[in-house]
Amino acid sequence: MTVIPRRRTRRAALVGALSALVVTGAGLTGCSEDPDAGTNGVGKLPADQIQSRTRTAAKSATAVRLAGNVVASGRTYKLDMRLKSDGGSGSVTSEGAAFQLLRIGEQLFLKADAGFWTDADGKGDGSDADAAAADKLDGKYVKVPQGDPSYKKFSGFTDMDVLLDGLLTLHGTLDKDGHHEQAGVRTIRITGDDGSGGTLDVSLEGKPYPLRLVRAGGAGTLTFSAWGKTFALTEPDKDETVDYGKKLPTS
Repeated sequence: MTVIPRRRTRRAALVGALSALVVTGAGLTGCSEDPDAGTNGVGKLPADQIQSRTRTAAKSATAVRLAGNVVASGRTYKLDMRLKSDGGSGSVTSEGAAFQLLRIGEQLFLKADAGFWTDADGKGDGSDADAAAADKLDGKYVKVPQGDPSYKKFSGFTDMDVLLDGLLTLHGTLDKDGHHEQAGVRTIRITGDDGSGGTLDVSLEGKPYPLRLVRAGGAGTLTFSAWGKTFALTEPDKDETVDYGKKLPTS
């Protein structure tokens, strides 16, 4: 029979107890980990306050990039726009027609290929006159007259305040839908009517900017990035610009 020294036995028991304590403590720490630790704290607020904070943050920003799809008046628009207070630039695609927009202050320019201008009024008959007009505008920055009906419509895509005011709204009863991640950034998600009124992911890092919006009723999904990162807006050269006159072809 081997005799085990009492001191060694006590030491083994103590090590075992400490090990159990460490494992138990680790388990408790894991269970009680705070998902809002190290964040800006908005995740702890009620959903309506989160929405208010994110709208305030967006309104105070100097610039943003907005990309995704928007459904309006039965048409789907694919957007990729960079926006700031005095203008914006980017691309819009709708029903197979793609064009670029550039607004500097009150001056709005539209750039598209010949096919866009040939079909702009929906009455292109393929005549030599149609082809000549389209060729003149092909790949050029066409200055949109402020009196033209399309000015308000197109300039809306370049207006940061108008777009954000119209988009950053959830409908119905607001609630929170847990912690998520968008492009590597931790977010808190808020919903309207359990998601049927839209969902919005709000950044938990830095300012509580909106990062992803799913609009109510399947009206599109948008991502927001480059908040506060300014960019240059440069007026196109004169040889790249065409002043069509007082009215564009009906679009």
